Amino acid sequence: MSDVTRAKHGRPVHHWRRDVIELAALFTAVAVADTVANLIGHGPDGTALLVISAVALVATAGFHLWWARRHGHAPPTSDTGARPLPEGDLAGPSEQPAPETDTVATETTLWRMRTTVKDEPGSLAALCTALAGHRVDILSLQTHPLAEGTVDEFLLRAPGTLEGAEITRAVARAGGGDTWIERADTHDLVDAPTRVLGLATRTALDAAELPLALRQLLGRCTIRSLPAAPVGGGRGPEGVPVEGVLEDTVMRLRAPEGGVITVERPYLPFTPTEFARARALVELDARLGPRIPHNQDVLTLPEGHDITVRRADTSDLEAAREMHERCSARTLSMRYHGPVGDADRYLNHLLSPRYGRTLAVQTASGRIVGLGHLLWDGDETEVALLVEDAWQRRGIGAELLERLVAMAAEAGCESVYAVTQSSNTGMVAAMRGLELPLDYQIEEGTLVITARLATVEPRVNSSPRP
Repeated sequence: MSDVTRAKHGRPVHHWRRDVIELAALFTAVAVADTVANLIGHGPDGTALLVISAVALVATAGFHLWWARRHGHAPPTSDTGARPLPEGDLAGPSEQPAPETDTVATETTLWRMRTTVKDEPGSLAALCTALAGHRVDILSLQTHPLAEGTVDEFLLRAPGTLEGAEITRAVARAGGGDTWIERADTHDLVDAPTRVLGLATRTALDAAELPLALRQLLGRCTIRSLPAAPVGGGRGPEGVPVEGVLEDTVMRLRAPEGGVITVERPYLPFTPTEFARARALVELDARLGPRIPHNQDVLTLPEGHDITVRRADTSDLEAAREMHERCSARTLSMRYHGPVGDADRYLNHLLSPRYGRTLAVQTASGRIVGLGHLLWDGDETEVALLVEDAWQRRGIGAELLERLVAMAAEAGCESVYAVTQSSNTGMVAAMRGLELPLDYQIEEGTLVITARLATVEPRVNSSPRP
């Protein structure tokens, strides 16, 4: 049987030496068989010759088996580039030992990194080569063109033992400048177009989402909404043109209601691309006008009264003022920390979804008896409660606070704080009822209680949602 293999170019290759040897062996066997037959038929020692022939055939078969194993029909290594397998690989699949898992090598860390490179061919390739040399995988890349150079924003997966400083040094050697890097999490795995569309959807559903959407779009930054007419009177902020103003680490945008939205990020300059995205979100918010979700929950108090908890906005201004008139001077002073006559002036600001979210507690007759505010205060979040005197100590304040804290956690806030008087035992009890880590600061009778929200999960089907 001839041995046919294929060379690297795909053509069949015949190994003629083996064919000649096997053919010679065949002729020799025929000649031996003929000789033995003649001797057995014409000689006196036919039986002995028959035994000798059998022994010779067995020896020949053994030699052929040895030859076949040593010189199998596999092509020579010089023809195909193949290399002999180690002895351990000759065993079947069930006989091979399971590979050991190196847990240290498989641990990885996600990083978000920005760096500025020259706008010339090969600059990005040099950067990618430097990262690959440290076994860093590039999961996503965004480019922000500048007048001179390009800002490249990466999402990286690096070995767990690789420090951020080592990545920064490697990038610097590859030509990257002004490099910034921080730890990322799985939420950053969403690609930029999908994330922007999601933020636009949230903004379209709820006007209170605009500051949160800007913060998630731009990363760690401080966002302040300044009304055109300050609540306490005085001069408002300096106006900005329709297209907004970008000044290195600060951008100022015209708010839909006429004020100014200031976004500040001292650790990293904004790029024109980021400025355009932020401006597009604000323009979307302005076109859609005031809006809040109309979800509401009906709860039954221990004494049997039904109340409704819902989102509130400036359309509830008159009902909120009527509640103020029914509240005692002591209740109003504990809430607003100032002259009782100034309380009404804050309502328009507090009820505006531009500055946070408000929950209203409404009776079956439609009268508002409680308000809870979640206010965006730069990069911090404040909670505030006001419950009408006749409806206090029925669990309404605790219910409002729990819902507001859950909304803050859902919005990604790390903590919330409440400003009250040290004598306001009701607010202190409500904050302690959250069963969260609390920090207390007291100064001249004013108590600031801060709750950390690391362990809080958003409530499901129990609070008005955006």
